Amino acid sequence: MEKRVKKLNAQAAAPYLFILPFLVTFLLFFFYPLVSSFLMSFQQISGFSDMKFVGLKNYQKLFNPHYYTAIINSLRYTFWTIFVLIPVPLVLAVFLNSKLTFGRMFFRSAFFMPALTSVVVAGMFFRFAFGSQESTFVNSFFGLFGIPARKWLMESGTGMFALVVLCTWRWLGVNIVYFLSGLQNIPPELYESSKVDGANVLQRFFHITVPCLKPVVIYVVTISVYGGLSMFVESFTYWTARSPEDIGLTLVGYIYSAGFTNNDLGFASAIGVTLILIILLITVLQLSVFGFFKKENS
Repeated sequence: MEKRVKKLNAQAAAPYLFILPFLVTFLLFFFYPLVSSFLMSFQQISGFSDMKFVGLKNYQKLFNPHYYTAIINSLRYTFWTIFVLIPVPLVLAVFLNSKLTFGRMFFRSAFFMPALTSVVVAGMFFRFAFGSQESTFVNSFFGLFGIPARKWLMESGTGMFALVVLCTWRWLGVNIVYFLSGLQNIPPELYESSKVDGANVLQRFFHITVPCLKPVVIYVVTISVYGGLSMFVESFTYWTARSPEDIGLTLVGYIYSAGFTNNDLGFASAIGVTLILIILLITVLQLSVFGFFKKENS
């Protein structure tokens, strides 16, 4: 009897033992920093031991042009990356999933290769490619079509274009993999029956492929929202220090500037708290639009 009780206790404790590494990691590297940042946002921090409670003073400092610019830039970047990195990888995944596509395995590897490259190294290359000299790669390319050279990283519109190009180059292959995994789970019988009914390629794409990939689209949009609003390294590699007229300033870049350049960790924590709230709000809104929270009819 005693052995049976011990065996039952061991079986009951086994699931908790397996999830213990995740719980420890979550508490140490996510929950604790989150709570700590929230508390720090109400403090003035001059050192590791010099902390003073200042109430909402750090949040009152958010009402400044740099913060508004950082929000606008982050939202613009997120919008354009989603605008590009949802339909383009989806169409490419459809072609790469077709057995009629020549060299599809090669192109799968080629598209995914940039994700394995250091973003700092890639950012330095794109920084030189988008240089203001006429001999740079981008200006030389557009010069073939009679387009004059531009200072790409000195203007708001062209600077954002350069950021989106770098993001597209880096994450296009990753999103293709997501959509390929979804395409391979669509039953072939659906396409065969639609062919019998006379549906053409576009009709099969919009009425079978896209609806069946809805869960994948929701996932890709969700991680794109987080990735877009938390972007920092790409902007930092382009401009390193402060960009002209803050054209490359993002929310995470503003956190870095406030916390490590201006040594104001309390204000940086306040920016971080608002960033979490913005990501949470947009994520909930986009999931609601996709009907993620609607209960299926039984």
